[in-house]
Amino acid sequence: MTDAYIYDAIRTPRGKGRKDGALHEVSAPRLSSVVLDELADRNGFEGHALEDVIWGNATQVMEQGGCLARTAVLGSKLDERIPGLSINRFCASGMEAVNLAANQIAGGAGDAYIAGGVECMSRVAMGSDGAAVAVDPSIAMNQYFVPQGISADIIATEYGFTRYDADAFAVESQRRAAAAWEDNRFSKSVFAVRDINGLPLLDHDEYIRPGTDMQSLGALNPAFQAMGEVMPGFDKVALMKYPHLPAINHVHTAGNSSGIVDGAAGVLIGNKAFGEKWGLTPRARIKATAKIGTDPTIMLTGPVPVTEKILADSGMSIGDIDLFEVNEAFSSVVLRFMQAFDVDHDRLNVNGGAIAMGHPLGASGAIIIGTLLDELERTGQGTGLATLCVASGMGAATIIERV
Repeated sequence: MTDAYIYDAIRTPRGKGRKDGALHEVSAPRLSSVVLDELADRNGFEGHALEDVIWGNATQVMEQGGCLARTAVLGSKLDERIPGLSINRFCASGMEAVNLAANQIAGGAGDAYIAGGVECMSRVAMGSDGAAVAVDPSIAMNQYFVPQGISADIIATEYGFTRYDADAFAVESQRRAAAAWEDNRFSKSVFAVRDINGLPLLDHDEYIRPGTDMQSLGALNPAFQAMGEVMPGFDKVALMKYPHLPAINHVHTAGNSSGIVDGAAGVLIGNKAFGEKWGLTPRARIKATAKIGTDPTIMLTGPVPVTEKILADSGMSIGDIDLFEVNEAFSSVVLRFMQAFDVDHDRLNVNGGAIAMGHPLGASGAIIIGTLLDELERTGQGTGLATLCVASGMGAATIIERV
């Protein structure tokens, strides 16, 4: 097997996923092309140096439809001979793109790839693709489908997390993200997005709310209680699946759930020969990858079993991991991960996460891999694990080690 190395990892800032967000005027193809150009400019490879561009996004419709990866290549400075592959593993799409590229290299299918993803949530609304898993009664009813927010509240109920726990985690995510930006911890990977005239549109994560405290979060109403209890009554669906629960405790709000944002991220992955040819020094080796299917109703517990799987497959233990990045889709997702593995919060999401900075669905997997790599380098530590929960009940994970 050939080693797959990370040579670079970058991302755009995350803009608010609304019409008044700083990136709203930028389409998903253009935002993707900007990432491809930035990686090419920073690393100096030319011509048909890449085998492929693998690009993830979760809502593959309208301007994010078709083969967005190929569209992004054609809109970039890359050679037209480089093809493109678009993939969808919902929130793990960006990570799965990286993992797929790494495994292609390991199997000898090419020397280098750019992999990552994009989501422009201000322009293409989440769920606007009408996914059958949610709207086709013949599937949704048999699988006891509930929306993700209800799933997050089921996790909180099942594993004993209170509203206080969820809010406290969110406050800490905001604090850490603000401190990381203040300390320039993202400066190596985040680059400014500019308009067609070269003027900056956004150079920082726009969604952060540094003044967030327990009092402000406590004033928010539960975001999913109405859909759970009134119409269409998803709590009843959940309780048919989990009759041992007396009721669903609705603890999640807009403040302790991930933010809707626009953003893109890319990772340059290659074998040793690629680096030698273009004079590039590898930053990390992709040591292991994994994916798994899980209960589709509670849906968001995937980070636990996929971490168990990737550790078993690689002959490692949880103690072999120095740092963790667990995507903050909802507070209860990360709280459950820390509970399951007895992981100290000091080793996990040390620079905040998606609750503070936002979750651009198709890009987040690539974002947290890059964030993990930057922090390993900053702190001089060796091995990190990144993982995400995934819609419809899946999980994905990647282990990287510095070289």
